[in-house]
Amino acid sequence: MKQAFFPLNAVAALFALSGSAIAADDAARPAEVVVSATRVGHTVFDMPAAIDVVDAERIRDSQARVNASEALAAVPGLVAQNRQNYAQDLQISSRGFGARSAFGVRGVHLIADGIPASMPDGQGQAATFNLDMAERIEVLRGPFSAIYGNHSGGVIQMFTRDGEGAPTVEAALSAGSYGSRKADLNAQGKQAGIGYVLDASRFETDGYRAHSAATRDQAFAKLTLAPMAGASLTIVGNALRQDDTQDALGVTWATYQRDPRAGEIDTTDTQNPKRTLADRYNTRKSIDHQQIGASWEQRFGDDLLRMTAWGGNRGVIQYQAFSKAFQAPATHSGGVVDFDRDFHGTDLNWLHVGELAGGRLSTTVGLEYGRSSDARRGYENFIGTQFGVKGALRRDENDKVTSLDPYVQTEWQSGAWMVSAGLRHSSVKISVDDHFLGNGNDSGSLEYSHTTPVLGLLYRLSPALNVYASAARGFETPTLNELFYSGAGGGFNYRLQAAQSTHLETGIKARLSEGTRINAAVFQVRTSDELVVDSSAGGRTSYRNAGSTLRQGMELSLDTNWNHGLSAHVALTSLRAVYDHAFGPVAEGSRLPGIPNANAYGELAWKDSANRFGAALEAVASSKIYAEDANADKAAPGYGVLNARVNANQQWHGWRLKQFVRLNNLLDKQYVGSLIVGDTNKRYYEAAPGRNWLVGASAQYQF
Repeated sequence: MKQAFFPLNAVAALFALSGSAIAADDAARPAEVVVSATRVGHTVFDMPAAIDVVDAERIRDSQARVNASEALAAVPGLVAQNRQNYAQDLQISSRGFGARSAFGVRGVHLIADGIPASMPDGQGQAATFNLDMAERIEVLRGPFSAIYGNHSGGVIQMFTRDGEGAPTVEAALSAGSYGSRKADLNAQGKQAGIGYVLDASRFETDGYRAHSAATRDQAFAKLTLAPMAGASLTIVGNALRQDDTQDALGVTWATYQRDPRAGEIDTTDTQNPKRTLADRYNTRKSIDHQQIGASWEQRFGDDLLRMTAWGGNRGVIQYQAFSKAFQAPATHSGGVVDFDRDFHGTDLNWLHVGELAGGRLSTTVGLEYGRSSDARRGYENFIGTQFGVKGALRRDENDKVTSLDPYVQTEWQSGAWMVSAGLRHSSVKISVDDHFLGNGNDSGSLEYSHTTPVLGLLYRLSPALNVYASAARGFETPTLNELFYSGAGGGFNYRLQAAQSTHLETGIKARLSEGTRINAAVFQVRTSDELVVDSSAGGRTSYRNAGSTLRQGMELSLDTNWNHGLSAHVALTSLRAVYDHAFGPVAEGSRLPGIPNANAYGELAWKDSANRFGAALEAVASSKIYAEDANADKAAPGYGVLNARVNANQQWHGWRLKQFVRLNNLLDKQYVGSLIVGDTNKRYYEAAPGRNWLVGASAQYQF
């Protein structure tokens, strides 16, 4: 794909494709209203942005509902990988943003029921999403993501169901390969004007990879009520607990080829030369997370006041694979991470609807505030000759992050035109109060600020064809974990700058015929001061600012329904992500690590006319992915896998019964499912499972 002609050819191809759509029938199946891009409800078809909706059926049916990657695989422009390591959460990237995250999600803004699942520094945890109660997930990509501020290379919003109707109780069980099993119990309904949803689940697995067993407990509660005319109140609480979740670590290419499930041998262990690093150091992580939030909406005619507040606590203890010698320097913070985080925030906004120049003008003015405070300690991971235990104190500090973001967003519609614009100013302050002064004083503070403008234009060529274009400026501050270390064993890195990016996008949205829809977009992103790995060894990673990068790509999604219950879904992504300027050993034109230049999802599904039985064949493919900036080490090869699922449901009196069987990786392909980008020891590779199965059943009773 040549940089010079790619955008022009892609745009020409899109408009050539649209020719048959102009006269298409407008009677396609109803589309869901989404709010992610403009904060004003529209269908996906009528928004000047690349946005996809993953509905409840795709999220909940024929899935374990453990990882968001189960449902997000069908979204173009998004890469969501299950690392087979529940100590490190998923790897999620949007148009390449977030691909190099060592753990958790960064570069992509996570939101659940209007409450951020990303911290003020931009680090988020997709594991906090309650997929059992999810009603839909909105995935926003491209320029309009920037209206959410820091670390918004994309936005993933999950919305849970509201309690409605007569009370129901449901129990669900699933089990599969590698000792995986899950039990879920939920209840929902509406009584005396109060809707309620309650859910509790436990997931356990022995793990596909060596030393990767996990147990995850989740709880969720949601109340909805209308305390007065024109008002609604929603209260949501959730909790996540994972005790001693084993961390499998990455492996070298030689180890992966020898045995994809094996761990890396600890070559320094002369007493037991076959013992792995993970086993010797008993690498593991415990997580205890709980939060609560409330949202009030009050209507004043067409105007709307929204007030949201949230707060919670997250405790983490992680045991890492550091040797005594590695921890010997006085500046090292030890091999055990122990922090207790309190966080809270508010979002207040006002939507005003009026008339301007013969069109409808909707303007939202708001202010969002977030704060997190960590009591963080580090310990040696040994006592004498015993590893994997909490030893002497090596770190004791308090870390605070605050963000304050005023924003305005306005939308004007008249006839076939829609113009949407926004402006957000983000201020992020980070401070460190170091109490462990034996290795120097790391206390200090820094501040980042940036204004992100967004502009979009949509024109309705016909009832069946919309074209749009949009542009924005975005930015990403370093997260706390990216600031903790400097190169060459130094302490807190106060020199890191925020990355800044310019986004451009154009696309079409067409209804080619009744039941057939297509969305396509081409985009370009230029980023300066890109944050890259400087050094990564033994779980301790430092970062630096590189030169500029360039991302150019194309996304295409197609949904169609045929006769006799047949349907198809296709999602294609082509992405050229390169360093635009050389730095150090990295040559101009080198690929950004962690990002495939092409990935695809295809699905052929069938349902009977009574919706009692269904089946589908899924295909997932990805091109090769480099593991480090210079593209010198072995890239994870491209792959293609096939999955199949069958499901059934029955009604009997007040009971609704469901069953499913899923077979993943039907052809038993061996492939690398995810990468640890930039690991100095070259332990980049995390294997995906071979052929595996999952079965599940649920029973719901309505009173």
